[in-house]
Amino acid sequence: MVATTRQEEFLRRFHAERPGVTGETIGRMTGPDGRSSYAMLRDAVPGAAAVLDLGCGDGVLLELLAAEPAGGGRPPGAGGPEPDDGSGAGSRVAGGRVLAGVDLSAESLRAARGRAGVPAGTVLAQGRAQRLPFAGEVFDACVSHMALMLMGDVEEVAAEVARVLVPGGAFACVLGGGAVRGGGDAYERFLPLLAAAVEAQPAGRRVPRLGDPRTRTREGLDAVLRSAGFGPVGWRTVPLRLDGTADEVWATVSGLYDLAPLPARDVAALREAFLAEAAPLADAGGNVPCAMRVHLARAALPTR
Repeated sequence: MVATTRQEEFLRRFHAERPGVTGETIGRMTGPDGRSSYAMLRDAVPGAAAVLDLGCGDGVLLELLAAEPAGGGRPPGAGGPEPDDGSGAGSRVAGGRVLAGVDLSAESLRAARGRAGVPAGTVLAQGRAQRLPFAGEVFDACVSHMALMLMGDVEEVAAEVARVLVPGGAFACVLGGGAVRGGGDAYERFLPLLAAAVEAQPAGRRVPRLGDPRTRTREGLDAVLRSAGFGPVGWRTVPLRLDGTADEVWATVSGLYDLAPLPARDVAALREAFLAEAAPLADAGGNVPCAMRVHLARAALPTR
């Protein structure tokens, strides 16, 4: 059992019940160039020979990384990741790439192991980002999809990522950016409804505050990562489309953490309120416009 904070325990319980929710919802969204945010993150570390997925969930990103060949990187036989718990050494998968994932949720890791596109040689370890179960300087890149922004003690996380990366190693992450402001689409209309539903709950029933707000801005993340020795943060904000029928959009937005503690009757009332807001937005084919923003951030350690 991994010792966790109250926030981490909430996340672990949530993903025990819905281990594939992030991939099921965000995975279907695409940016202006047709790529998902998972594909954007994969493409942020081209050619990396050994990659750690921090908060890997059910393995969507690991599957994409496995399908891409490694570049030059380190020669075959160079040190790869091996969990400190002795659960097995990392081995090169198709394309010559070494892959590893770490997550709080045993259920999510079980789903990752069962994903057809995640190779058998992938190391999957249960653990905390603040104390990664790997030796130092074993990864060329670390990626994190919609996870860093949920973590506490982010200076410790940054220091741990820096520790397991080789000199010159890259850290790339996708972070939530909220609604596309001023668009008036379904997601922008949904958020005030959700906020009102949450506000009506007793304080003890609400989701605990998750993450550090510094990770949601370029300046804040830059300060956190520079404290661990990283160079300047590159930052790009991308809109993701999640258009669909009103019911399809509801299926996506209802996967947000804030809905988890709501009583069933309140979720039903929120759904009805959302469908009423979304109905006038639908086009002749019944599709409702909906979009959210993500931030793609990347920083690298200096080479020696």
